[in-house]
Amino acid sequence: MAAADADDVAPPTASGYLDPSYWDERFGKEEHYEWFKDFSHFRHLLAPLLSPSLSVLEVGCGNSRLGEELLREGVAGGITCVDLSPVAVQRMRDRLAAQGTKGVDVVVADMLDLPFEPESFDLVIEKGTMDVLFVDSGDPWNPNPTTVNNVMKMLECIHRVLKPEGIFVSITFGQPHFRRRFFEAPEFTWSVEYSTFGDGFHYFFYMLQKGKRSLESNSYQNIIPAAPRINMVHEELESEDFIFRTNVEEL
Repeated sequence: MAAADADDVAPPTASGYLDPSYWDERFGKEEHYEWFKDFSHFRHLLAPLLSPSLSVLEVGCGNSRLGEELLREGVAGGITCVDLSPVAVQRMRDRLAAQGTKGVDVVVADMLDLPFEPESFDLVIEKGTMDVLFVDSGDPWNPNPTTVNNVMKMLECIHRVLKPEGIFVSITFGQPHFRRRFFEAPEFTWSVEYSTFGDGFHYFFYMLQKGKRSLESNSYQNIIPAAPRINMVHEELESEDFIFRTNVEEL
């Protein structure tokens, strides 16, 4: 099936998103779903970061078509898409083969233990993948230790595989006052910038560049800005993105 109604594919509770068997079952049925909008909605933010020579890693690709979009943008330095679900990986491999698409490698891998050498990629992208780690985080201002540990493992892996001055792009619901405490942990050398996109329903586009950390980043942990006002239009209220966000916030 193609992208289904949110109620047909969402697990009974948000914690179901942490169950690998849920994703295997879902990907076995679902052909395509773009978490947090497709490439056309954030192309104006991502395209300026792209060049033909880039090597790119997409973490948590699922059944997204972002890898193919990057090829169409002219990225030719190698695109690697990873997902924990072997079902998702095999279905993407089959789809790419049926299309005759070359230049995208799809690999089964755990984002908490990426199987790549240090400094392997110029650009790492995750779109909604990190958000899954927060589904049972408890108080968003004080996440439980398991959540903190897993988020830090993910970020440590990404920081390790980025080349010097490489860029990590995180597309997420996570507002800056919840994410920057992780992004700006002392062990990371990247700078942190962000933009928003979306018609009323804000998604956050973070750009972190390795080796470019500023002194201002070191003091940000003492500043908690006001949360941005978020308004939603009708189609966004019905999307699984909204259901996912609502379930997470209710935990």
